[in-house]
Amino acid sequence: MDINARSVGRVTGKNSTVDDAIRAFTAGELVIIVDDASRENEGDLVVAAEFATAAHLNTMINEGRGLVCVAADGSIIDRLNLPQMVESNSDSHGTAFTVSVDSVATGTGISAADRATTVRAIADPATQPAQLRRPGHIFPLRAVDGGVRVRRGHTEASVDLARLSGLTPAAAICEVLDDEGSAADGAYLRRLARRLDIPLITVAELVAHLDAPDHVEPPVGARLPTRYGTFSAVAHRDSSGTEHLALILGDLATVDAPLVRVHSECLTGDVLGSWRCDCGDQLDLALAEIGAAGVGAVLYVRGHEGRGIGLFEKIKAYALQDTGYDTVEANVLLGHPVDARDYGPAVDMLRMLELGRVRLLSNNPDKLTALERAGIEVELVPLRTPVRTDNRAYLETKTRLLGHGLDGPTGCAPAPEPPTRQFGTTDGDITALESTGHAKRKESA
Repeated sequence: MDINARSVGRVTGKNSTVDDAIRAFTAGELVIIVDDASRENEGDLVVAAEFATAAHLNTMINEGRGLVCVAADGSIIDRLNLPQMVESNSDSHGTAFTVSVDSVATGTGISAADRATTVRAIADPATQPAQLRRPGHIFPLRAVDGGVRVRRGHTEASVDLARLSGLTPAAAICEVLDDEGSAADGAYLRRLARRLDIPLITVAELVAHLDAPDHVEPPVGARLPTRYGTFSAVAHRDSSGTEHLALILGDLATVDAPLVRVHSECLTGDVLGSWRCDCGDQLDLALAEIGAAGVGAVLYVRGHEGRGIGLFEKIKAYALQDTGYDTVEANVLLGHPVDARDYGPAVDMLRMLELGRVRLLSNNPDKLTALERAGIEVELVPLRTPVRTDNRAYLETKTRLLGHGLDGPTGCAPAPEPPTRQFGTTDGDITALESTGHAKRKESA
């Protein structure tokens, strides 16, 4: 089974491939990039920043009609001393706008020629911070480290495409609007690509290209006996180095819509048993329900710590919550989106498992939406976990502001406990280890 197999609808111009887009980028031509259906589902006109001309910018302005920005690697943003536009980014997708700029070599900065000059200046390693006026008519965007395998945005896709083309990791991008001024749909984007005779690719295709055997290690699997049953553990390291895990119980092909849990990594809840959240309880309950069913899968998605802000930032958010802020306010005060998680890796794993219909163990409507927009039929199955004194405010905030279901007991204490975690090694465990040649004496552990 191919972990990179996808059945998502492919939107193309000229029957394009990523290699076509790379050749076009290298030749200084425009490309259209379409992001995931589970995200914006929109298309951008893109050109390598170092090759940007007045003609390119004029086409973007007249055919794209959106805001002209320059997506750039973080090292470029730092070298040019471009601070973020706002301290607290509340954009729904966490788009990292910096202050706007114009090159000092321009006039007013608004003409297509002036904007092309500014775009090239941003990509030019000789440009100094003082050579960019602030504010201006070009809006730089900071790409996240790790590119599209960390964040599946147009910012990261265009920078990754420039990098794959052997160019400076920066690109001018402009969202495409249709004739009515709305975000262009797939049919409109295909027509535009054909009319302009340029390649059109999707972010999913770019990810698949990066995840090809030449770029990353193939997935590996092994037997994993647990107290909930013996699972198959399939690990995958993506091109950003992030490792994800699919825990599979039974033969998924024997069930029309197997139970599936898309679980966001949470060290404090999953491993340390923290009661500040419900993550550990949800993981335990999902494994137990799948174990009872005899068939199902848990997709453990890494890089989701603290709703995507990372462990260090999550602990900072906890400190703010200790002073009275709620979980949403804390993320925003730290300059993060309310929820920065990308469910693309979960969709990839479902494609790997060839699952087109699932019963999703979750209280999170965003997970439901992400899978449905990827073409997967979903039945939502709530997870009823304990509401505790330590996590009640957190759960109520998720319900009130994020639309999560709050299905646990109404009382705060005492709450039912999940199954006791066993940290010893049983005779059965020793037998399993011996069968793989990895048994160790208990006293040497």
